[in-house]
Amino acid sequence: MASPMRIRAAAKDGVTEVRVLMSHVMETGQRKDSSGEVIPAHFITELTARHNDKLVLSAEFGPSVSTNPYLAFKFKGGEKGDKVTVSWVDNKGDSRTDEAQIA
Repeated sequence: MASPMRIRAAAKDGVTEVRVLMSHVMETGQRKDSSGEVIPAHFITELTARHNDKLVLSAEFGPSVSTNPYLAFKFKGGEKGDKVTVSWVDNKGDSRTDEAQIA
């Protein structure tokens, strides 16, 4: 299983800014290892973010996203202490869900 995501969320003037750093290899499936064998594709395909169980972001990723992706987004609403949950699923069926409180 992947390492925990680093999630920071802060609310100001009715808008919440969320920053997420995900730990994932994001392998394209087009590179070769030192012996010339193709490294199998392994990348995040779906990502969702929820604020108190309400969907605020849904995204589809592909093999062109870099290793350990960073994502920042804003949404209206959110107050200090509310919960933000970020989840992803990759092309091998692995998944990860982490949460943070809005500061």
